[in-house]
Amino acid sequence: MTSPAPARSSVIIALATIYVVWGSTYLAIKVAVETMPPFAMAAFRFLISGLLLLLFLGLRGCRRPTLRQWVDNTIIGSLLLLGGNGLVVWAERIIDSGITALLIGIGPLFVVLTEWIWPGGQRPTAGILGALLLGLAGVVWLAAPWESPHNGGLPFNGVAAILFACVCWAVGSIYSRHAKSSPDPFQAAALQMLGGSFGLFLTAWAIGDFTQLDLAAISARSWWALGFLVSVGSLVGFSTFVWLMKNVSPALASTFAYVNPIVAVFLGWWLLDEAVSARTFGAAAVIIAAVVIITVQKNRRGLAVPPRQAVAAADAGKSG
Repeated sequence: MTSPAPARSSVIIALATIYVVWGSTYLAIKVAVETMPPFAMAAFRFLISGLLLLLFLGLRGCRRPTLRQWVDNTIIGSLLLLGGNGLVVWAERIIDSGITALLIGIGPLFVVLTEWIWPGGQRPTAGILGALLLGLAGVVWLAAPWESPHNGGLPFNGVAAILFACVCWAVGSIYSRHAKSSPDPFQAAALQMLGGSFGLFLTAWAIGDFTQLDLAAISARSWWALGFLVSVGSLVGFSTFVWLMKNVSPALASTFAYVNPIVAVFLGWWLLDEAVSARTFGAAAVIIAAVVIITVQKNRRGLAVPPRQAVAAADAGKSG
């Protein structure tokens, strides 16, 4: 017996939630790291989110995870949240939130490449390869490596961190397909957030984030931003996306990948007075067009865009 189709209004509300919530996480991260060390902030975010979600599942009678599920999901969480999200948080100290979202927008390109080189992977079509080149051209145009940061170019270390975050997210997403993780996506998300937070805590300790942590110096708006990332960005955003993946086509659910950057650029300009130039709009159009082509091509071939097993951002189609 098939489940009844969800109401059109429910789908619209869910999509709008994902567009706004995950699009706004980039701005919240930018505000949080104004007065919080980046890896320490991310570690606390996912520790709190993971514990709350695991507690909720325990109260609902969810089975305890096995040791193998803990190991697999810790690996996935480290790739997605330490590499995929932690590097983005670090980069947002020196790169605007809207630009960060645009750079992360090419995440699906790295997913395609990772699928290709993975054992038993499928070679991309000519159309997808063309979209990959188009997306990379958009990134180069946006980053403007021929310009210094004072003349409109982007800091090389920040761009490199974001692109490597996209690689980590892609590897984590593909690995999650093959790992023996929890069949319950909510439990998998909780384990990945806790496993990822462990890696983030170790990194924060290794680079001296905790020696820089001064609770008295943290601003009220940074605390509010962290609260938003925990409650709305992680718990509400992920729950809504899981519902969408069960009730609409992957093509429709994955539209967040090219709507979130637009939302992030607008919010960064509106609330943080981030600069928006003609090059920003041009590069955004090129990057989003490349992601649209890849999404359409993959769904025509029956290759669904991998669902988010954890929250990040934006996140790529993630890493916020």
